Order: sequence, then C-alpha cells, then structure tokens
Amino acid sequence: MKLNYKRTIFVGFAFFLICAFWQAYDNTIPLILTNKFGLSQTFSGVVMALDNILALFMLPLFGAISDKCNSRLGRRTPFILIGTIVAAIAFVGLSFMDMAQLKNISAVAKIDDPSALSEIYNAESGATLQTPDGEKFTLSEQFTAEEFAQIPSQLVLSDGKVLVASGEAKDQAYPLFERFSNQDRSAIYNHAEGKAFTNPHYTNYVTPARQAYAWNTTVNSRTPLIFFMILLLIVLISMATFRSPAVALMPDVTIKPLRSKANAIINLMGSAGGIAVLGLGMVFKTSTVKNSMMSYTPYFAVIAGIMLLALAIFRWQVNEPKFVEQMHEQSRQLGIEDEEEEKGGSRKLSGPERKSLIFLLASIVLWFMGYNAVTSKYSVYASNILHKDYNLTLIIAQAAAIIAYLPVGLLSSKFGRKKMILAGVVMLSASFFTASFLRESSPTMLMNAMFVLAGVGWATINVNSFPMVVEMSKGSDVGKYTGIYYTASMAAQTITPMISGFFMDKLGMTTLFPYATIFAALAFVTMFFVRHGDNKPVAKTGLEALDVED
Repeated sequence: MKLNYKRTIFVGFAFFLICAFWQAYDNTIPLILTNKFGLSQTFSGVVMALDNILALFMLPLFGAISDKCNSRLGRRTPFILIGTIVAAIAFVGLSFMDMAQLKNISAVAKIDDPSALSEIYNAESGATLQTPDGEKFTLSEQFTAEEFAQIPSQLVLSDGKVLVASGEAKDQAYPLFERFSNQDRSAIYNHAEGKAFTNPHYTNYVTPARQAYAWNTTVNSRTPLIFFMILLLIVLISMATFRSPAVALMPDVTIKPLRSKANAIINLMGSAGGIAVLGLGMVFKTSTVKNSMMSYTPYFAVIAGIMLLALAIFRWQVNEPKFVEQMHEQSRQLGIEDEEEEKGGSRKLSGPERKSLIFLLASIVLWFMGYNAVTSKYSVYASNILHKDYNLTLIIAQAAAIIAYLPVGLLSSKFGRKKMILAGVVMLSASFFTASFLRESSPTMLMNAMFVLAGVGWATINVNSFPMVVEMSKGSDVGKYTGIYYTASMAAQTITPMISGFFMDKLGMTTLFPYATIFAALAFVTMFFVRHGDNKPVAKTGLEALDVED
C-alpha cells in the first residue's frame, strides 16, 4: 500500500483555501472593526465569535447533508465549489463596506495630517478615553489643540536625539519628548540608529481618540456597519457550508490504512495557505500604524484570487467520483472491511472512563480559551502594544509547529500522550507568561522565541489530544467522539474572544497574555486527572505523526 501523494496534495487545495481565508479573516477583521468602525474590544470579540457559533451546528449539519448528496460531481465537490465562490465574492464585498466607512471618517483618516488630528481633537477633547495600557485620560488634559495636531505617527533616533520621521516637521526634534514616561523613553533608546519607529503618543492618545470618533460616526450613520455585518454573515455561512465536506473528502478517496498519512498532507496544505497569507500581509504591510486606515480592497481581492485559484486547481485535478470508485476498488482488493463491521459497533464508557473524558474535554476547553484569545486579538495587541509586525510573528509560530510535528510524534511513542500534552501545556503557559512582560522595548528575538515555544507547545497538544478522545471510542462511535471534541473546542473559541476583549476594554490590552496564561495553566490541572485515552502510547511515525486536527 502506498499513498498517492500527488492526488492527496490536489485534494488538499480545498483545505489550503480554507486556511488562507481564516488567516486573513482573523488578522484583518478585528482591525477593521476597531480602527474603522470604532467598536470596543468586547464587541469586536462578539463579532469574531460568530464563526465559531455558526460552526457549532453548521459543521455537523452540512457534513451530514453532503453524505446524502448524489451529484454527478460527487458528494463533497458541489459544496466546495459553491461555498468558495460565494465566500470569495462576499469577502471582496466586505472591503467595499470598509471603504464606505472609510469615506464616512475621511476627515480623520489621513495619517500625519494636522487637519485630521484637529478634527479628532475638536470632537473628542472632553471625552474620557483609555490608552492601550488601560490608563484613563482626556485629550484636553494631556495636550493643547496645537500640540495634538502635531503628533506624528513615527519618530526616529538620530545621534541620541528623537526626531520626527514623517509629515512637514520631518527631521525636526520632537517637541513633546519630555512628556514620555520612563518606560516609553527606555523603549525609544532601544531602537536602532536612524530607523523609524512608532510614536508612543500616537498609539496611546491619537489611536483611541480616532476610534472614539469612528464609533460616534458609526452610531450616526449605521448603514456601512449593517451591510458589513450582512456580508460578514454571508461569508461565514458560505465557509461553514463546505468545511466539513472538504475535510470528509480525504477519507472518501483514501483507503483506511493510509488516512493518517493523507491527513498529514491535508494539514500541511492548510498550514501552507496560512503562511502564504501572512507573507502577503507583510507585502501589503497590514500591521503598520501607517496603514492602520488603509483600504483593504486590493488585499482582499488578492486573497479572494488565491481562494479561486486554489479552487480552480482543485477542480482541474480532483475527479471525486473517479477517486472514490478507485478507493473502493482498492479496498476490495486488499480485503479491508468496514470499521463498524470489523469492530462490532459501539460500547458504553465505564465510570472512570467517563470521568477521564470529562477532565479531558475540560482541558480542551481551557487551552483553547487561552490560545484562541491570543490568535484572535494578537493583530490588535501587536499594533498597539508591541508595534511589531504580527504577520512575521505568526509565521514563526506556524513554522515552529510544522517542524515540531515529527519529533513530537516520535517522543509520544516513548513517553505517552498524556505526558506529552502536559509538556505542551507547560510550554504554552511559559510562553504566554513571558510574553506578558514584553513591550516595545523588549528584544524582538525574545518575542519570536516565545512564539516558537508556543508553536511547539500547541503542536504537542494537538498531535495527542484528538487521539486521546477517540481512543475512548469504538467502532461507530468514532464520529460521535469526533463531534464531542469539536464541540468542546468550538465552544471555547466562541466565548473567549468576548471575555478577553472585555478585560482588554476594562483593564487594558496588556491583560491579553496574562489571561491566556491563566487558562493554559488551569488546563494543566484538569489534564493531570485524565487516566484514560493513553492506553496505547505508540505514536505514529514519519508523516503519520502529523495526523492532527483539521
């Protein structure tokens, strides 16, 4: 038996386009909601949870519907075709609503424009606002109208002096330097000579004031937000209709003994889609303060183009009915029986097994609560607190996870799944805890190292957690226990953006990583009480070690 790698790669283009979309969605939608529409982190978190709420019932629903589809294109392909096309078109449509809102706030949308800053000051000078660190302030107490109008987005360190790096006052000394806190001064002097960097006054005071202005504009002119939300729902529903069919296609065309290897290829294709979009974000510089008010139409159009190109390759090379028939023929030749017939149906869990399952599911909820809080809010956090390119950092984390899959699989065969998960949770907790203390002045390499550690920790958890759940199943219960696993993970991803956003609003953005640390640490406690699912700690080897969740 030998896996047809070429065929599996082409089947994986469906998952490639899915992951490409979600990477772009998670990185840009929070920025649009907060920067353009002025939503708080709490309400932004509510919007970001919509896809998980829909997934809770739509993924199993459309998986079951596709099981009964008898199209000439196969059971899964029609859903992939229609869902991708509708999602790509609606995704570009989202950028038009972003443009409409950008037009509504055009008076304050230009970066380093004194007239835009004056407009913001006149509208919000008496409002109580909050810095990203959670400090309350009013503009009129911090600056005069003339001072605020001259706050640049970038500064530069030259011969020990802090100079303005943009606008009409470029290369002149920054007049408000003496008002920086000691922490901000320390951050400034850690920058490279002659290299432009984000002005702390800009992110601390200008950005919150502009967001308040944007929110007031949104309240007075709700049409762009209403249509944005309608299109967003269309996008999310379209994506939800074909994720399960796309994932189910791999086992449809792959004989059972080779499905682990095939699933590894599918997951690698998904990671490739995510990394491609992160690289594209670096090209478009979506993470810079200078582009915080950019139009996303070109960027979204390219993402939609990537999705449609991947779909075209999929449709060109994947003949689902033919591949399914070949799989059945190969199975008959090898005498591979249906799993349910082979294992004799389902069974009930014993009391101790049921207790272990509950603790395991609690652990899954807890580590997803911590990890997803970071992934759904990091673009905002990096832009406002770290002033770093979130695209590069997330690429590093994904690359670390991909590299870790094989070693993790080998180590799991020696030490067992539970011990490896506990080690992964420790790594995740340690990385989040350390990141809690990192700011703009911290070495970039240290933040990158923490994301490498987080990527390896997350890979260690994922490689072993899903097999532990299905290890407690038998025969026809595999699908049921798979659904239980996804219900736990999706439930956590539904509520954590809202809760983490609430704390970021009330206590400041710097609560993000402490929040994630607490939930990751709690997962270690619950995981410690799991006693089942690790009966056969013989991990897969080679590519099979990559058999993780979709």
